[in-house]
Amino acid sequence: MADKNSIKELNLLGTGTSVEGKIRTQGSIRIDGKMVGEVHAAENVAVGLTGEIEGMINGRIVTIGGKIRGNVTAVDKLVLEGKAVVRGDIRAARLVVDEGAMFDGKVSMSDGKSTGHEPQR
Repeated sequence: MADKNSIKELNLLGTGTSVEGKIRTQGSIRIDGKMVGEVHAAENVAVGLTGEIEGMINGRIVTIGGKIRGNVTAVDKLVLEGKAVVRGDIRAARLVVDEGAMFDGKVSMSDGKSTGHEPQR
């Protein structure tokens, strides 16, 4: 039998569901409905094609297929799929932008090991 503490939960906000407020999870979350507020996941955040978020997103790996209006922070990797629309600033160690994705904002990339020294130009 698996150790219950080692199992990472997957949470789902389905199509046709709307939520206002903050969501915090130690596992992962997939959003196919509408969210107004903040999403904080210790693991992964996936926003499906029908997903819409107005607010801040934080996660280890963030994959966006729907619409976001707000800032996105991915500790490891951010993926903007072909139908993604993001209006806000993004911060990620790695960034993947598929053809067709739309983005309007600033990008900040770091590996999380920043020393505070800017590279010389």
